[in-house]
Amino acid sequence: MRLSRLVQHLVIPGWWVLRAFPKSALRRIEQAITASERSHQGELRFVVEANLPLPGLLHDQTPRQRATELFAQLGVWDTEHNSGVLIYLQLIDHCVEIVADRGIHLRVGEGFWRAVCGRMEMAFRVGQYESGSLRALDEITRALAEHFPTSADNPDELPNAPLIC
Repeated sequence: MRLSRLVQHLVIPGWWVLRAFPKSALRRIEQAITASERSHQGELRFVVEANLPLPGLLHDQTPRQRATELFAQLGVWDTEHNSGVLIYLQLIDHCVEIVADRGIHLRVGEGFWRAVCGRMEMAFRVGQYESGSLRALDEITRALAEHFPTSADNPDELPNAPLIC
């Protein structure tokens, strides 16, 4: 593990997330997720983390490994149609990871998720955290609506509010 990475994760406080995502932006993201889920049978979780928890740091956990861990912990894999999607932002490592359940992943493929992550990372590099996130949610919404259109029975299975870890 690089010493500089360790120091950054230990020194920068978790509330630093609010500099990139103030409460007003988090509310708009929650509203976008709520609106999105009305148009398909998928479930979205949006997680932002400034720094990795100490156990993850000590084991040199990658952002992808952390995203996968949260995907399981938050039950994103446990949706009725296997159409859950976790969008994970790791601010200190400047990384975006999307972990999708097998139902949607099989339909859109890894290239789709990588492209969405890449566009988010480009937006974040120029400080466009909210707009980059909302554009990504829009792209994912279109994919979910195409492959998992809404039905009369469309329960909201997961919380829509962004999670700040």
